[in-house]
Amino acid sequence: MRGVIKGVLAEELENSLRMKKEYEESLIRLPKGCLVKKKIRGHEYYYLVKRIDKKVKYIYKGKISEEEKKKYDEAKMLRAKYRNSLSRIKKQIRFLRSSLRGKEAI
Repeated sequence: MRGVIKGVLAEELENSLRMKKEYEESLIRLPKGCLVKKKIRGHEYYYLVKRIDKKVKYIYKGKISEEEKKKYDEAKMLRAKYRNSLSRIKKQIRFLRSSLRGKEAI
């Protein structure tokens, strides 16, 4: 029979794996790249910077609306939040798996 603590740890591992999957799916749904503003001859122009294969590409967006700027700023903040949470969840999963690997019943 499985110990009580091991049962709780196994349940927490399931929850952590589910959360990891949700964070990864959320990261995929976010728009790729980051918006960069360049000032050329007194005018502001925007470029979308993203990695394509191993190269960083600047894609010209021109003059964009405040709404689109806001969308990319929110995506940037959410991406940082999800990556941070994903990192913590991965550490937690590693810890839980190592804890459940023991042979003794608790």
